[in-house]
Amino acid sequence: MTHVTAREPATGFGRFFLPGPTEVRPEVLAAQARAMIGHRGSAIQELIAEIEPGLQRIFGTCRPVYVSSSSATGLMEAAIRCCSRERVLSLVNGAFSARFREIASSHGRTVETLEVPWGRGHTADLLDTALGRSSYDAVTVVHSETSTGVLNPVAELAEAVHRRDDVLLLVDSVTGVGGMSVEADGWQLDFVLTGSQKALALPPGLAFGVAQEAAVRRAETIPNRGTYFDILAFEAGLAKRQTPNTPAISLLYALRTQLARIEAETPAMRYRRHADMAARVWQWVEEMDDRGVGLSMLAPEGYRSPTVSCICLPDGRTGPEVTARLKDRGFTIAPGYGQLKDTTIRIGHMGDHTVAELDELLHHLEGVLAP
Repeated sequence: MTHVTAREPATGFGRFFLPGPTEVRPEVLAAQARAMIGHRGSAIQELIAEIEPGLQRIFGTCRPVYVSSSSATGLMEAAIRCCSRERVLSLVNGAFSARFREIASSHGRTVETLEVPWGRGHTADLLDTALGRSSYDAVTVVHSETSTGVLNPVAELAEAVHRRDDVLLLVDSVTGVGGMSVEADGWQLDFVLTGSQKALALPPGLAFGVAQEAAVRRAETIPNRGTYFDILAFEAGLAKRQTPNTPAISLLYALRTQLARIEAETPAMRYRRHADMAARVWQWVEEMDDRGVGLSMLAPEGYRSPTVSCICLPDGRTGPEVTARLKDRGFTIAPGYGQLKDTTIRIGHMGDHTVAELDELLHHLEGVLAP
């Protein structure tokens, strides 16, 4: 077994690999220090006008992109309140897809579950069969399940949904948007949302969403949509280049700076970098397993997220123990989530990290797992 030499604890950018919140570049953090502006005048209109085109490119849409001063959970609630009537089919394969289901249930919807084991994805055939057994007006799904590192094939799932009449697909892409190509229009995602603190590599506190015209028409027929997360209010606000409620202006400054950085890199190169980081983790896990360390990927090939990897640990090691020992070396990753807390670890290789930074992390993780 190769001996791994201990190094001094790392310092500076490139050592914080949680699957959210992700590490934020100093210049993006610094952008928040600008002076306040009024949120109902020309200054905010100019800021929104600067921000919207970059968000539209990232979402793959010509539709307006909502900017909500909230966590992504707020727009999950918006999706349910504004885009579902009575009967929801929730695709569950981890903790956050279960949260989507719970939100639907908490708003009085009749919810049925299409569940597969944690670590597995949903297929279009499985969904098509479920849709044929009963009638629903909305389907919820998580694109990239942060608790398991599973990537659901949302483009294929959308095709299955849209073979049925008057059914909307509501997509949580919290660890998807910004870290891989998402085509809200091309894939006909009726409502898709993300949060600022994941692959977009911004501070927490903003959520972004896109509603297709079918979702807006549905909302027009639904009473009791609420106030703060009413998508019709977002539509009306953006028509005036404003937000419906007082926005987190400092975070909008950070967003503007980060969108410029993404544009300079180009979205295509950003997505390639994320794919390269994911492939590096998968290769490393195989190498460690070949050496007898006993690691494996939870998600099978073809269903692995390019932004989050969930790695199964060998007997005798636990997620909290491994992450604590790695933290002593100056690096932060996450233990497993929920029922996987003790048996897995999770690496968030997204945002502005590089393969070189990831290699440094993996060197230290190797030192923890195979000293």
